[in-house]
Amino acid sequence: MRPVVFDVEATDGAARAGTAETARGTYTTPCFMPVGTRGAVKYLSADDYARLGARIVLGNTYHLMLRPGAETIEHFGGLGAFSGWDGLTLTDSGGYQVFSLSPKVDDDGVTFMSTYDGDRIRFTPESAVATQMSIGADIQMVLDVCPPLPSTPEVIRLAVERTRAWAGRAVRVHTRSDQSLFGIVQGGADEAMRAESARRTVELGFDGYGIGGLSVGEPLEEMLPALAAAIEHLPADRPRYLMGVGDPASMVEAIALGVDQFDCVLQTRHARHGTALTSEGKVHVKGARYALEDAPLDPACPCEVCARHSRGFLRHLVRMREPSAARLLSLHNVAWTIDLMTRARSAITAGTFDAFRREVLTVWGPPG
Repeated sequence: MRPVVFDVEATDGAARAGTAETARGTYTTPCFMPVGTRGAVKYLSADDYARLGARIVLGNTYHLMLRPGAETIEHFGGLGAFSGWDGLTLTDSGGYQVFSLSPKVDDDGVTFMSTYDGDRIRFTPESAVATQMSIGADIQMVLDVCPPLPSTPEVIRLAVERTRAWAGRAVRVHTRSDQSLFGIVQGGADEAMRAESARRTVELGFDGYGIGGLSVGEPLEEMLPALAAAIEHLPADRPRYLMGVGDPASMVEAIALGVDQFDCVLQTRHARHGTALTSEGKVHVKGARYALEDAPLDPACPCEVCARHSRGFLRHLVRMREPSAARLLSLHNVAWTIDLMTRARSAITAGTFDAFRREVLTVWGPPG
């Protein structure tokens, strides 16, 4: 049996409600995956993840291999056991972080300087797989080349070629039958290259497919055609993962095209800056208008923060720079986003997804 079995239970147009079965557990889609870059989602605990309804939490290979090191995590039994999380885990390859450091890239791999101590580090498709097998996440991503946008056609072409070549090398060395391996589609905002990258990646037969290098500065009207061009060539019986996207407008538009899962740091980053995600849009809690407001952040939100705390109290915490402000807003933002995915799934099942999508876009619109 393959490590991932994906069952599409309902569709509404191209939008899908499904269940993915991994070697160690299942998750339903559409799915939002909170990001625990260094092994923990900022301000949250493993107990929080379960209460919020998360099924998968991400770790970042780049950071974890440097601190505390893959061998240390392996000693503790893998990322889930190390962090006390009983749910599923996914590790990205670290490619995005590496390429943000302007490394030296060649056909064999990348060379970069550690942000922690300045050490020179060599990373290849093979070492990315080996490191992630030691980290032991339920799903690991191949090492890819993420070109900046805008990029010339030549730069995007080279990224597509290297990503495909590296994906083939990753398949050959991945040996853990209890760990899924996802390929990644690149191609910038170029629809033809996105389609080509998708076709060539599918030829390798991955357990699921990430779509990387989007929502990196391009407007939504450029992102969506490129995304659609890739999805057209991805198999229906495999999960589709739009990497690094977590704003409500982009997520509902991507679901409408057939995307199944997402991750993003936006939820906790907004929280650290005093911003809540709500059915009314962003609420900047520090605003004076909320000083005497006894309403919750979002009356429609089922989370524990909205059940207990007023906007006035949260504003006070934010203004006083109390650490609990970032924690409470993080709890709310992650819970609100997971609930958004739950509502999207219900709408797909009911055949009302387009109305749900228009409702979300009326509030959130295209992200700026």
